[in-house]
Amino acid sequence: MDPLSDVLSLLKPSGYLSGGFDVGAPWSIRFGQHHGIKCYSVVSGECWLAVDSVADAVHLRAGDCLLLPRGWPFRLASDLAVPPVDALSILKDKPRNGHIGTYNGGGSCLMLGGFFGFDGDHAGILLGVLPPIVHLQKEEDKAALRWSLDQMRQELHQQQPGSVLIAQQLAYMMLVTALRLCLAEGVKGGIGWLYALADKQIAAAISAMHEQPARRWTLQKLAQRAGMSRSIFAQRFRQTVGEPAMEYLTRWRMLLAGDRLKNSGDGISAIALSLGYESESAFGKAFKRIMGCSPRQYKRGCVPVTASTDQDEDVRADQLTAIAG
Repeated sequence: MDPLSDVLSLLKPSGYLSGGFDVGAPWSIRFGQHHGIKCYSVVSGECWLAVDSVADAVHLRAGDCLLLPRGWPFRLASDLAVPPVDALSILKDKPRNGHIGTYNGGGSCLMLGGFFGFDGDHAGILLGVLPPIVHLQKEEDKAALRWSLDQMRQELHQQQPGSVLIAQQLAYMMLVTALRLCLAEGVKGGIGWLYALADKQIAAAISAMHEQPARRWTLQKLAQRAGMSRSIFAQRFRQTVGEPAMEYLTRWRMLLAGDRLKNSGDGISAIALSLGYESESAFGKAFKRIMGCSPRQYKRGCVPVTASTDQDEDVRADQLTAIAG
């Protein structure tokens, strides 16, 4: 697989919810923090989106689509000067999939949306490199997301055989659409493995590490894959990815190891050897440094340092707020 597919395969999207709301002006609704990705499509009307810690509000018009991957609190409103109501107060009696809620009589703005979280422990490695707002403006991108949202809404509402599997694939489609958009339009100024994939030379080195994680890579060998000198490669990799190449390789190995510890019956020695470690002790030290606990502790359910520790207590709030999209 390619590096993007490799990372996505570890994240295991789940927890799909779909719905929407029809609101009447003037209106303003505030949504709390969420753990996962929310996506919206403006079917009719227009509104403003304001995300906490983001300086500028975004004006959304009919046909626009967006994703909110960071989980930060946000507000949707006809006018940002209107005092907001809490989304939970509107939706607490209607927590079911496929519901389209009405507020203030409706008729001003109709939005459809979806929400999905991740079962994997390492969502932060993906969501952490995305901008807080992914605003899809190209018609082909908007059309792909609108189609996916509509199909997801139908599958979750009708609950036909295979609906869960179809919803999972649609979630992947929406996520990849957003990531491709970041690569195509948001590369400048972006730092992280995702943005590095837009650099063909650095991407060649990342692909090599993903294809052969157990190989005894050196900076020189990776630089050769990238077609660069050792010194220039080391500098550019750090600048583009945000960490040294060998640190990236170690981190990727430990993410693979964590997935196998949780989802396979392989022993620690076998996993260590398959990732290029001849010594279980050396593997254990690297694992603890990256993941924050030993391989055995991780296998028993230790929460890694890359995972959110407050996710469980917010699940109910996520379910309620996500039903509006």
